[in-house]
Amino acid sequence: QVQLVESGGGLVQAGGSLRLSCAASGSIFSINAMGWYRQAPGKQRELVAVMTSGGSTNYADSVKGRFTISRDNAKNTVSLQMNSLKPEDTAVYYCNAEVTVVAHYSNYDARFWGQGTQVTVSS
Repeated sequence: QVQLVESGGGLVQAGGSLRLSCAASGSIFSINAMGWYRQAPGKQRELVAVMTSGGSTNYADSVKGRFTISRDNAKNTVSLQMNSLKPEDTAVYYCNAEVTVVAHYSNYDARFWGQGTQVTVSS
């Protein structure tokens, strides 16, 4: 019904920057929130940043002041600007969206995930 496609991951040295982007497509009526999660080997998936359709944002404490989330509601895209990257930021980053999906008789809400993009920060 809905697909999320991430881009922008890669290898960067500590202190460098990357910009991740995610585009949502499919039978979308509206998107309540879009954001980013990450998961490192042996660790739980954690919230990195999220933005609601109204522009409210939340960040993990570990990335505050370094990462910035932005969203284009009209294009159903979300981006994550990551600055001052640290080795501990190394993880697979997943785009996530809470979507109202178009249906024939009644729309419904669901959460969708991208396939993930690898971010590796070297020391």
